[in-house]
Amino acid sequence: MASITEIKNRLPQKFVEELYEMFSPGIVDNVFRGIAEKRFTTLRVNTLKYNIQDLMRYFKEINIKFERVLWYNDALIIKNANEKDLQKLDIYKEGKIYLQSLPSMIPPLVLSPKTGEKVLDLTAAPGGKTTEMAALMNGKGYILANELDKLRCERLKYNVEMQGANIVEVVNGRGEKIGENYKEQFDKVLLDAPCSGEGRFTIYNVQSYKTWSPKTVNDLTKMQRKLFKSAFNALKPNGTLVYSTCTLNKQENEEILQWALDNFNVKLLPINIEIKEALHAFNEGMSKDLNKAIRILPSKNMEGFFVSKFIKGEWGLKSRL
Repeated sequence: MASITEIKNRLPQKFVEELYEMFSPGIVDNVFRGIAEKRFTTLRVNTLKYNIQDLMRYFKEINIKFERVLWYNDALIIKNANEKDLQKLDIYKEGKIYLQSLPSMIPPLVLSPKTGEKVLDLTAAPGGKTTEMAALMNGKGYILANELDKLRCERLKYNVEMQGANIVEVVNGRGEKIGENYKEQFDKVLLDAPCSGEGRFTIYNVQSYKTWSPKTVNDLTKMQRKLFKSAFNALKPNGTLVYSTCTLNKQENEEILQWALDNFNVKLLPINIEIKEALHAFNEGMSKDLNKAIRILPSKNMEGFFVSKFIKGEWGLKSRL
């Protein structure tokens, strides 16, 4: 593994400075080590077509070593095979498994959609969270999966079909307009927002951080606010909204949450999933409730991620914006 100094020198200097402003030096060093890790392949069994017991039995037969995930029974960490190896298997080609990072499995679990509910995935491609929610709903109910980018939308459609997620309707539209077109129609909304992707930085891929800049972060926060307003408008009173990103900074995470609390009739709810890698979000100088959200730092098994959970109030159904 590269030294901490080598890792710092490869990354954008302003990003490094912001990490030291947010965290203690020891935690920052752990972030750098996570950025330098080659992560294990992880996957989720598609319970619409298969089950974890049969999957584990099959992997033992073909000598694929794995580790269970304590907080999600249907997920595995693969120890001796990579994505290309797994993509050659019939169970992959038949949509019985879905290759997915562990932290990206968390938002659907936090949202916890139930059988028969009406759910919106506002920025859905490539479909890992969409199809996970369909499985959590036992293939009964309705999911509207929206994606702006046409090519990514095609990939979303392919994955939905491959996974047998028949309750999903895919649309190719502007996320910030969905709330106007589907006013208060959904029991639950997932907003896994477009972000600067700091949690996915890796020294093995310069493209993962090459385009990062403070301006990019600022531009993204503007879009995230528009998308949150749309998600809020599409949500029924007393409905649940999960806001998540795969980035580390406060601007796209805590500051978005504080802005939402200040401008919408929402409350933050605690996240009741025991994940040892999770840290409470910052709340210094902000609402004390912000520490109900969680931040995952990069590590051997996990990319960096941020997850929060809101409930929409019955009172004053319109936002203040």
